[in-house]
Amino acid sequence: MDVLGIPLPAAGPLFLSALFVHVVAGLTCVVSGALAALSRKGRPLHLRSGQVYLWGLAAVFVTMAVMSAIRWRENAQLFAVGSLAFAAGLTGYLLRRRRPQLHILAMGSSYVALLTGFYVDNGPNLPLWNRLPTLAYWLLPALIGAPVILRALARRRVRRASATPPP
Repeated sequence: MDVLGIPLPAAGPLFLSALFVHVVAGLTCVVSGALAALSRKGRPLHLRSGQVYLWGLAAVFVTMAVMSAIRWRENAQLFAVGSLAFAAGLTGYLLRRRRPQLHILAMGSSYVALLTGFYVDNGPNLPLWNRLPTLAYWLLPALIGAPVILRALARRRVRRASATPPP
């Protein structure tokens, strides 16, 4: 069976149910993660979007674990990427107040890992992406995300330096 040109494995109703929740949670993460990243830190939109992202990421992780258990041979590498995404997201959440720069780095890395998992799994079936070599699915999200994360870290340093009174 294909959905929007993406083949779905015949792995049974539990797999398809988990896949449905996984796709909805993944889309929720993409939108809420972008909103959190683009909104002013500490503001209600950033806080709410970040919470939605983390809950969505938890759902992505749980459903990915279920699907990986059913099709381990095909999904082992996706399990590793999903585990890293969730660990980074949870770490970022826990460091949000005590270590803001590590919060930015961990949440950004989580978002990059989330997108990497999506492209590794679906890139060969997506228009334009299907013309890229497999290595691009693994590297492009990080190549695009790393400068964005570094810019956010630099902006954080500048804001913090300007807020510090002179000695």
